[in-house]
Amino acid sequence: MSAQAHPAPYDSQRAAELSELLGHVNACWDNERRSLSRQLHDSMGSSLTALTMHLGLLTQKLPPDPALLERATQMKNLLHTIIETNRQMQHRLWNDKLEFLGVRVALGELVTQFGEQHGVAASCSLPEDEPRCPRSHNVVLLRALEEGLRNIVSHARASTVDVIVDDNDDAIMLTVKDNGVGPAPQADVIGADSAKHGLRVLRERAAYLGGTLTLVAGSGGGAVLTVVLPKPAP
Repeated sequence: MSAQAHPAPYDSQRAAELSELLGHVNACWDNERRSLSRQLHDSMGSSLTALTMHLGLLTQKLPPDPALLERATQMKNLLHTIIETNRQMQHRLWNDKLEFLGVRVALGELVTQFGEQHGVAASCSLPEDEPRCPRSHNVVLLRALEEGLRNIVSHARASTVDVIVDDNDDAIMLTVKDNGVGPAPQADVIGADSAKHGLRVLRERAAYLGGTLTLVAGSGGGAVLTVVLPKPAP
């Protein structure tokens, strides 16, 4: 009876607990992805490189038999394919540029690669200096940009994409605009579309950091994805 009489405090506490749990799970998942990526690089990557070198030395010792040389060439090409696949898997698991080169480079290169791969006019406006944010903020910004670009490819049919990062003392904001098929005005796109579970998770990650993630129709068409993350007090 008391639970029915006072549902609001319980609901609020439950929501806070779930938010805390989701934040912990995401942090653990990020660390696991980072660990797996490094294992692929340190173990499999070095082994594949060594195999390529051994195959090259072995090929030099082979008799001039066209069939053997052709088979060696096929093995070399297969190894190169495996090395490239391994590199792509590492990158999908964890973008090391985020830590070694900073979030500016990671975001900028992602936009450039997206434009080249999909034939889209993609521009990126970044702050002159590296933003001073915790790693958790940088990860959410990068994941949000990745998810936003994936949605543009899957749904928007856009020809231009503009990515803007605004950094100030209090917060950092990422904006992704496109000229594609935007959502209906006033629609809760993220909440209504079951195909956007990735954005829903990222919205919760932003909320866990005290920020917001929204996806709305652009004033001139297309869609606008915005992530605002407040910076922790010094």
